[in-house]
Amino acid sequence: METVLTIKDLGKSFKDKQIIKDISFEVKKGEIMAILGPNGAGKSTTIRNIMGIMYPDEGSVNFHNHNGKDIPRHKIGYLPEERGLYKNVKVMDVLLYFAELKDYPLKKAKERALTYLEKFDLKGNENSSIEELSKGMAQKVQFIASIIHEPELLILDEPFSGLDPVSQEIFKDEIQELANKGTAILLSSHQMNLVEELCDRLFMIHKGRKIIYGSIDDVKEEYANFKCTIRGKNEEGMLKVIGSVQRVEKKGETSVLYLTSDVAVSRWLKELPEELDIQELSIDRISLHEIFVDIATNEGRGVNHA
Repeated sequence: METVLTIKDLGKSFKDKQIIKDISFEVKKGEIMAILGPNGAGKSTTIRNIMGIMYPDEGSVNFHNHNGKDIPRHKIGYLPEERGLYKNVKVMDVLLYFAELKDYPLKKAKERALTYLEKFDLKGNENSSIEELSKGMAQKVQFIASIIHEPELLILDEPFSGLDPVSQEIFKDEIQELANKGTAILLSSHQMNLVEELCDRLFMIHKGRKIIYGSIDDVKEEYANFKCTIRGKNEEGMLKVIGSVQRVEKKGETSVLYLTSDVAVSRWLKELPEELDIQELSIDRISLHEIFVDIATNEGRGVNHA
């Protein structure tokens, strides 16, 4: 798969504070790549360096065979976390203006705008001003503005923030469709369930440094221990002494047993005490959300994935 974006050894400081250090990753054609991290981790600084809003002190940003100020920004789409559209301007005028900024043909831009407005349930709002729209509708318009010019690389910073579940599904479907057509997508989001559904690979950053980099499946296999959920009337003390159980979380009659990384699941299940009350039992790996929280709260101790 062709590499569209290459970030190598990126470093950036403000005054005497190092914000990011030795950041390296790639985004490939047709891939959805997540960049994750707690607030203040360095995600926005990384994205701003990619967009040319600022330039790194160290390392390089390469888009195809271009780098630095030579990167053709008109081939990149960007949805910033800080939303902002001209409130007293009509929807269609906003979209055509963004297309013009990217040197995209006007006639084609209008055709694409009408198609997307219908797809996003905004048909009939072409002549509405942005201030007449709801927050969610305005967010849809800004998303359309970021893709109106058919970018080769699309950077989405918290695209699902503030959206209702129906709109989230519309965004998810469109992001997946864009990737299927070959757009390279770099996505930053705190909604781990959506990242887990959408993304092929992830880059997790904490305190300005790489913590995890790899495919979703590889990351879960390496960091996501198994957990067993049991519904039944069981005492917490009895559950805690079962072999390979690290900790137990109990809520009513539902108990979640978090298991050690070396557990052999099939053997462990056979060795469960006969006196356990099991009305329902399920076993799976912990979620990406739980991995994220563990890393953020434990400051990445012991995590050293290449």
